[in-house]
Amino acid sequence: MEQFYQPVPVDRRDLWSSAPKGKIPTNLSRCFNLIDFWVHTNNLVGEIQAIIGNWLKIERLSLYGNQLTGQLPPSIGNLSALQTFDIAGNKLDGRIPDSLGQLRNLNYLGTSENDFSGMFPLSVCNISSLDEAYLFKNRFKASLPVCLGFNLPKLTVLVVAQNNLTGFLPQSLSNASKLEWLELNENHFSGQVRINFNSLPNLSKLYLGRNNLGTRTSTDLDFITLLTNCSKLVKLGLVFNRFGGALPHSIANLSTTMTLIAMEGNQISGTIPPEIRNLFNLNGLGLEYNQLTGTIPPAIGELRNLQYLGLVGNNIRGIIPDPIGNLTLLNVLQLGFNKLQGSIPSYLGKCQNLMQLSAPNNKLNGTLPPQIFGITTLSKLLDLSENHLSGSIPLEVGNLKSLVQLDISRNNFSNEIPVTLSACTTLEYLLMQGNSFNGSIPQSLNALKSIKELDLSCNNLSGQIPIHLGNLPFLEYLNLSYNHFEGKVPKKGVFSNETRISLTGNEQFCGGLGELHLPACHSVGPRKETITLLKVVIPVIGTKLAHKLSSALLMEQQFPIVSYAELSKATKEFSSSNRIGKGSFGFVYKGNLGEDGMSVAVKVMNLDKKGATKSFVAECEALRNIRHRNLIKIITICSSIDFKARFLSHHPFLVAPEGQSSSIEMKGTIGYIGPEYGMGGDLSMTGDVYSFGILLLEMFTRRRPTDNMFNDGLTLHGYAKMALPKK
Repeated sequence: MEQFYQPVPVDRRDLWSSAPKGKIPTNLSRCFNLIDFWVHTNNLVGEIQAIIGNWLKIERLSLYGNQLTGQLPPSIGNLSALQTFDIAGNKLDGRIPDSLGQLRNLNYLGTSENDFSGMFPLSVCNISSLDEAYLFKNRFKASLPVCLGFNLPKLTVLVVAQNNLTGFLPQSLSNASKLEWLELNENHFSGQVRINFNSLPNLSKLYLGRNNLGTRTSTDLDFITLLTNCSKLVKLGLVFNRFGGALPHSIANLSTTMTLIAMEGNQISGTIPPEIRNLFNLNGLGLEYNQLTGTIPPAIGELRNLQYLGLVGNNIRGIIPDPIGNLTLLNVLQLGFNKLQGSIPSYLGKCQNLMQLSAPNNKLNGTLPPQIFGITTLSKLLDLSENHLSGSIPLEVGNLKSLVQLDISRNNFSNEIPVTLSACTTLEYLLMQGNSFNGSIPQSLNALKSIKELDLSCNNLSGQIPIHLGNLPFLEYLNLSYNHFEGKVPKKGVFSNETRISLTGNEQFCGGLGELHLPACHSVGPRKETITLLKVVIPVIGTKLAHKLSSALLMEQQFPIVSYAELSKATKEFSSSNRIGKGSFGFVYKGNLGEDGMSVAVKVMNLDKKGATKSFVAECEALRNIRHRNLIKIITICSSIDFKARFLSHHPFLVAPEGQSSSIEMKGTIGYIGPEYGMGGDLSMTGDVYSFGILLLEMFTRRRPTDNMFNDGLTLHGYAKMALPKK
């Protein structure tokens, strides 16, 4: 280093260095005839004072991207010939000296990405020659100088983002008529934007995002209309502020040069104007997390250059218009958390550049069009969760070989999990919970070597856990709860840590880790098919039960006598295809009884299980005390050596005659009442707190406690608890 920086001869005027490393040499300040000194993106370390010496002739000084430390010395004001001064990307701190204002020939100032603090340097306003000023990512505080725009007639670029600046935006910026790029995002500016953009005809980039701008009133966005006179405007960023009022339809009159409009995270209301089609050069349109209403205008399909469309978190209703399929360059489509309905258009399959498709928490219905799975570019995310979609998952899902996350949870999908999912070898997150999938877990899913999270909970899946799930090397969380799985629980891989698996609601598991407290596995003979108290999942009516269950004979005298053989015939010999429910002590079957084919539900209780009789009597006692039109009407009971069953009318909306109901009324509404009320208990504060808690869960989850998904032991409380496995 010492050899490299020898004193420069008088007749040599330039030193251009591009690759020195190490400390600043002590004799560098003796290079007094330097005009240019550039040391970019190296590991030059030491105090900045050692660089700025007696270089009174220096015109261009650039030390960008080094490791220089210390404070900028006041002697910087002596470099009167300096035109370019770039010290960005170092570790400089302290205040910028007022002597900076003496550099009357300076046209480029770069102090970004340091640790400068204190007030924004007022002296900058004295540099009338200044063209470009980059001061972002420091710790400047207080407000921008009120005079900022008055004394800088040549200013084209002002970037002061990522500081701690406060106060209003200075109206004097209206006088910086040559301004092309204004970036003030990620500060703490507040109030309305009162810059007169009519006088800034050259403005091309305006970034004001992540501040506290706006007052949540109807006039907050009036400045948009002024921006329509900026014929060179390309990018507009207003994200995460407090802008209120309706989206001005004048936004469609912005320059046709516009490529980006980003306004997410405000309180903007109103509708998206169909005239948005005028902005045919738009690459990105982000209106997420506002209060927009109305529908998605089909005219959006005319924005053929659009690559990003974000409408998440509004109140947009209606259907997804087919013309969105014309956006063949679209990379990201985000439509979640709105009120969209109807089916997913097959035309979306024409968007053959989509990497991310997200439409959760809407009211979409119908089946999934196979064309969606023909978008082989889908790699980041396909999220259709929390809708009303139904039917099978098309086998074409296997085409998504690059997809990382697939979320189709909390819909009405049914039938078996497609074996073709095994072709999606890059999947890391597969979320299918809260549907009606049946059958077993395909053995072919052992091909998902990248999987990190697999959630199949709250379905109708059955069979044993495939042992290969314990061999998946990156699987961090597995949820199989509330299904009909049975058999031995593995101990390898994800099963070796009880905090990484959830198996609740599967009554036939055995083995596994001791911490799971499952029974030991052993060979068993043929099991007796029996049924527990039915947890009915459809709205049915009326209840009638004998006051006491102490005498089965009394029950048979009061109700029609039906033989076990008749029940067996009605349920196709208690076929698994007729099984509609399962509890802790048995099963529930559907059937057609007698010559008239009356639809019934048959509950069969396994009295060999400990606590079965006690549970049966307790629930009957509870039903005796309930009077509600939406409870099942009891028809009769049947008792035999192997079975003890009750079977019930399956006709919805049938109200029992007045004389067939108990005189004891229910204290509340089914699903919301505390358990003690079902036993005829007195009103209490704890019961009211229970009901209030259920109400809160309904608000948070958007699910009623009587939702069809809550069956087989799953409750609204259990559903919420399952979503927070780590509390």
